[in-house]
Amino acid sequence: MAVSSYARAFPSFECRSEPDFSGSLPHTNAGVRANTGSSRSQVNGLSSLIFRFPPNFVRQLSIKARRNCSNIGVAQVVAASWSNNNHGVNEFDSSASAAVTSIGITTAGDEDEVAVVENVDCNDKNVQSKGVKYASFLNSDGSVAIHGGERLGRGIVTDAITTPVVNTSAYFFNKTSDLIDFKEKRRASFEYGRYGNPTTVVLEEKISALEGAESTLIMASGMCASTVMFLALVPAGGHIVTTTDCYRKTRIFIETILPKMGITATVIDPADIGALALALNQKKVDLFFTESPTNPFLRCVDIELVSELCHEKGALVCIDGTFATPLNQKALALGADLVLHSATKFLGGHNDVLAGCISGPQELVSVIRNLHHILGGALNPNAAYLIIRGMKTLHLRVQQQNSTALRMAEILEAHPKVKHVYYPGLPSHPEYHIAKKQMTGFGGVVSFEVDGDLLTTAKFVDALRIPYIAPSFGGCESIVDQPAIMSYWDLSQSDRAKYGIMDNLVRFSFGVEDFEDVKADVLQALEAI
Repeated sequence: MAVSSYARAFPSFECRSEPDFSGSLPHTNAGVRANTGSSRSQVNGLSSLIFRFPPNFVRQLSIKARRNCSNIGVAQVVAASWSNNNHGVNEFDSSASAAVTSIGITTAGDEDEVAVVENVDCNDKNVQSKGVKYASFLNSDGSVAIHGGERLGRGIVTDAITTPVVNTSAYFFNKTSDLIDFKEKRRASFEYGRYGNPTTVVLEEKISALEGAESTLIMASGMCASTVMFLALVPAGGHIVTTTDCYRKTRIFIETILPKMGITATVIDPADIGALALALNQKKVDLFFTESPTNPFLRCVDIELVSELCHEKGALVCIDGTFATPLNQKALALGADLVLHSATKFLGGHNDVLAGCISGPQELVSVIRNLHHILGGALNPNAAYLIIRGMKTLHLRVQQQNSTALRMAEILEAHPKVKHVYYPGLPSHPEYHIAKKQMTGFGGVVSFEVDGDLLTTAKFVDALRIPYIAPSFGGCESIVDQPAIMSYWDLSQSDRAKYGIMDNLVRFSFGVEDFEDVKADVLQALEAI
């Protein structure tokens, strides 16, 4: 009976494993959804038909029919966002269009308007790059973190609220002509799992929407994103400028791997604009790369100023914004060419996944993407799903972590058993004026020096009850580590000191626990030493 009633409701329904697309692959400027006033939707480097099933459609299907004709199967093909070419919007061919009309499926249409956010002051609550397009019903980064790439338009067709995980290593073509059309950019599809996946594309679109970027590339780790970026953008024999304070593995790559390709580096203090200007004048600099805030001393770079100086000399600027998150700082809006994140940290937010991403103009990201396709390092779609899920609470987590970190930094700075606190939200921080200008929040990580030696500091760490002793940061759970032991134990004390890593240094990543609980725990641990 269920089948016959379904047949009456949809007499022309035909289960299709893949709809026919024709036309060329898209290339769009930054945006979440471009409303053309037609039945097509176009999404920030991702363009495809977004099918909407009629009310009660799924409930009118039998269980067997749902299994055989899943929504993903109806229209799994999405536009290849990694296309390097500027082409028009995809078109449905007439036969596919007729099939869609016959079953009552409608595509995203005129109800989604576009609001362009331009020239927003960096101290506003939500800072977006010039030209970023938001759906008019979203007014905050928190909402974009939830709906970007999904409710705002996703290539995976499903009536599920959550984005499905597409577990496949390859994609098939019905006939050779379809494959040729794909190769010649007339057909939107995927080919091989290393080159793209519908689930990971949703994640890339979400990050692009939040960063105000034309394109985002997601990879297997933050270090993967950093190293592929260096290899793709810096030519053999090239020169880079970087800063003294940075993640150790990044420093090792710059010091030991890049020289094998004749790539040299100038290392400057994050605040030394004069040293940057001198390097730009004396050498042909290809890239300025730094974290901001940096690891572990949370130094800040004046992104707007260094971008102006570098661009005058033809150098690219890439900012690792992992500590800031896209909510606290918009590096692209400040003038940087690229922004990089270890998505393992705040973006994922649950200490359960490894990933890295890099966002910026399509032209630059495509160069990195092409090398990434050769080197591998693809993100598993299950990991992409976890980050998509994690980002839905990003704004809530970051608000709590910003608040706890600032309040704890103030408490620690006033405590007699703490010698020094490093946090950009404190007036005592050397780049406080920069952080206040270009950040809307100061992050969830505080570094500080205990008044004591290696063993005294270890005693403090061991006395803590809430945080885990572990590397990494940015998750829901608080994490603490003593860098001299966690990251630099293979070096002598004197060698550690060359990098500013003293035995009494502590890096504390505040999670989303209740502030009073965290405060009580830190204070009792300080009393224990």
